[in-house]
Amino acid sequence: MATPSGTDDAMVALRLRVLRKSKGLSQRELARRTGVGSGTISQIESMAMQPSVSVLKKILDGIPMDLASFFSFELSTEKARVFRHGDHVNIGAPGIKYLLIAAQRPDRNLQMLHEFYQPGKDSGRRALSHEGEECGVVISGTLEVTIGDEVHLLSRGDAYYFSSATPHRFRNPGESVCEVVSACTPPSF
Repeated sequence: MATPSGTDDAMVALRLRVLRKSKGLSQRELARRTGVGSGTISQIESMAMQPSVSVLKKILDGIPMDLASFFSFELSTEKARVFRHGDHVNIGAPGIKYLLIAAQRPDRNLQMLHEFYQPGKDSGRRALSHEGEECGVVISGTLEVTIGDEVHLLSRGDAYYFSSATPHRFRNPGESVCEVVSACTPPSF
């Protein structure tokens, strides 16, 4: 979806979730008010679906809020210190769930992800490379980590730490879901 001011889909998902929760609305209640299915609202908030402008406007009418205000309101007026499971924003793709911790804190200097890779899924064909450092620990399953020309197979309790400027990618070569908790500074999401 093309959004005003170059706002990306993750920000639409985050803004909608933060706004809905700040108004004390469940996805079901918002769906009832708008006629947009709760499943659709859930998919938008988890980035499994990109809303059209008309669908987003219909959802916002149930809050109520106009599009301009939606893209300009402050995400966090206070410094939240605790984040419940339902607060995490899924910024992953099909087969990979990346739950972004503390997404509501735009001032954060650290990115934490709770990651779930389905069997055979990976972070993409192209290696990632960006500023900073990152580390992670495998909670369950098997994770193949490619750092530069090195390929490492990690299992439960194993960890990685490297400069994010080195091209890298992640893959689950196993037959069960791989769960990882990772951190990156500065944030890349």
